[in-house]
Amino acid sequence: MPDEKASTSVMQIRAGGDGPEPKPWSPSLPLSRRSLIQHTNTTNTLHTNHVRTVLNRLFAAAAHDDENPQWLPPDIPWETATAQERADAAESTYMPISRQGGELLYILARARRPKTIVEFGTSYGISTIYLAAAVADNGTGHVVSTELNTAKAAAARANLVEASLADRVTILPGDAMTTLNDLPGPIDLVLLDGWKDLCLALLRSLEPRLAIGALVVADDIILPSLSGYLEYVRDPANGYVSVAFPVEDGMEISCWTSHGPADAEGAL
Repeated sequence: MPDEKASTSVMQIRAGGDGPEPKPWSPSLPLSRRSLIQHTNTTNTLHTNHVRTVLNRLFAAAAHDDENPQWLPPDIPWETATAQERADAAESTYMPISRQGGELLYILARARRPKTIVEFGTSYGISTIYLAAAVADNGTGHVVSTELNTAKAAAARANLVEASLADRVTILPGDAMTTLNDLPGPIDLVLLDGWKDLCLALLRSLEPRLAIGALVVADDIILPSLSGYLEYVRDPANGYVSVAFPVEDGMEISCWTSHGPADAEGAL
């Protein structure tokens, strides 16, 4: 049996020790006197037929990526190609997030309930659908996604329409370093899944608009081109608490805890 003295003591602390002591909580109290969260047994958007159909089709198409390697003219090495050249060369390549990675994004977005989500790298919209589904189920928020390749941007829009999530997303075609300049803050969640060597520069450009507690997720952290980004977000002096999450090729989940780097006295 519960300790009656302990229950009473807890109630006294909650009441600040002033006034009459409230009665301890009891399962016999009427519902009107209990603090309960009402839940409804409704399915989430990810499990609806139209969203599952689109995701299954996209993942099936993405499974053929290895059969269609990225291509550039022989006089333009991949390593020295511009972001636009790489994006156009990879026009038919999906480069998707994994299913588990998508579900993790959905969970994070449901828990954080972001008003504004920024996605760097739409591609064909697989990760965008997971984020948009979370926004739809939260009943609030909007996804602003960016894509360099115009054909991919158009295809992603069509996929979002098919998934009945188009009204939750704005896709900005072009260079994210330019297209996101006029996006106001606060930004509550960021997904970095574009060209890895550009992730750090883009994050730094967004930092003045990040909400305190904003989540920043970077995909494919096993790639060497993300090493500078990882070094930055894993240094507490830069304002983040960061952890690697073992999903497919790895995801780095970082929380923005500051308006800027720690001052000389070590504010963080």
